[in-house]
Amino acid sequence: MQIIDILREQINEMAAGVIASLPAIAVGILVLVLTWLVARGAGRIAGAIIGKAELRPSLRGLIDRLVRLAVWMIGLFTAAVVVIPDLSPASLVAGLGVGSVAIGFAFKDIFENFLAGILIMLRKKMQVGDTIECEGVLGTVEHIALRETYIRHFSGELTIMPNSMLFMNPVEIWTDLDARRYDVMVGVSYDTDLDAAEAAIRKAVQSVGHVIADRPIQVLAHEFNSSSVDFHVRWWAPSSGAATLENRDQVIRAIKRELDAARIEIPFPYVTHTFRERVPMGSNPGEAA
Repeated sequence: MQIIDILREQINEMAAGVIASLPAIAVGILVLVLTWLVARGAGRIAGAIIGKAELRPSLRGLIDRLVRLAVWMIGLFTAAVVVIPDLSPASLVAGLGVGSVAIGFAFKDIFENFLAGILIMLRKKMQVGDTIECEGVLGTVEHIALRETYIRHFSGELTIMPNSMLFMNPVEIWTDLDARRYDVMVGVSYDTDLDAAEAAIRKAVQSVGHVIADRPIQVLAHEFNSSSVDFHVRWWAPSSGAATLENRDQVIRAIKRELDAARIEIPFPYVTHTFRERVPMGSNPGEAA
């Protein structure tokens, strides 16, 4: 009977405590409702303020989320203090400090990608629609989120890259400017008139429609190779994603056609064998000896 009496007293005390705290709980719920309304209003106000600035959409979304997050943190802390009067800022900070160490180790990669995403959004370079190459991944930036970036390959596949990889590794942005310089190596045989070969190559490059006419076309004798004299050919064309591959294809085809028309040989590697002794030319090596 004593155990039942003890349990009954404890239940009565708990019920009395819950009833006594009902007003505080109601006020806490009201604070949360007000926090939700204020967060929505703050997000709209922030959107209206930054709407006049020239910011990328992903950065605008980030600012909106941070404003709402700040409002919710203040609202949750206020509601917690109302429901639990003994809770103080010092005790809350101390608790967060102890917990943040364990959370930091457990979610290190998530926080790293989150911070990298914020820094990437703050950059002026690499926006949605740019063609980039990083760590062997080549494609068009389709979406930049807080933790990852979506890159669409020219062949249609989608690669989701962690933002920390894009932040800590070199990123080559193909479409940073409207035009970029391309280059290709062209070899001609040693008995070719190099001036005639240069003229033919230059004419071929100029005939391609994508080549920018007011940018220089360079046809430079580069080196003596094993079977050819190599020219380093450079030209400028628009930097428009997959069109860069088509542009190179058209230039290489035009050079081949022009060199064929001028009867200039593009050699393949020649191999010359030298023997110390005379090689028998007869059908039976024994008879020739």
